[in-house]
Amino acid sequence: MSTKAELHDDRLDIPKWIVVAVIVIAGVYGNHYFAAEPVLYRALALVVLGLAAGFVALQTTKGKAFWALLKEARIEIRKVVWPTRSETTQTTLIVVAVVLVMALVLWGLDTLLGWIISQFIS
Repeated sequence: MSTKAELHDDRLDIPKWIVVAVIVIAGVYGNHYFAAEPVLYRALALVVLGLAAGFVALQTTKGKAFWALLKEARIEIRKVVWPTRSETTQTTLIVVAVVLVMALVLWGLDTLLGWIISQFIS
């Protein structure tokens, strides 16, 4: 019985994506057509059309899978052990120090090789 429901949903996905495309195209065309209107009104209209397109897209099979992925990602982010402020500061200082040392090494190597090449040329 659920297979029939899935097939029914799959058949409706294409018209839903067509509706999403029409909404997006209407937003692009409307933004161009109403170019003389204030930017605030056009931006608000685009936000409303974007929300409408997103709502329709979330009703599709892929949209539902995407929403489930976002929920799972949020759960995983909550499991992450974030570094403390002192750990972040120490790591940042180490990275900056290594970058400065490497910059000096590369500058010295470039200068040395440039001097060696200039000795051969002249």
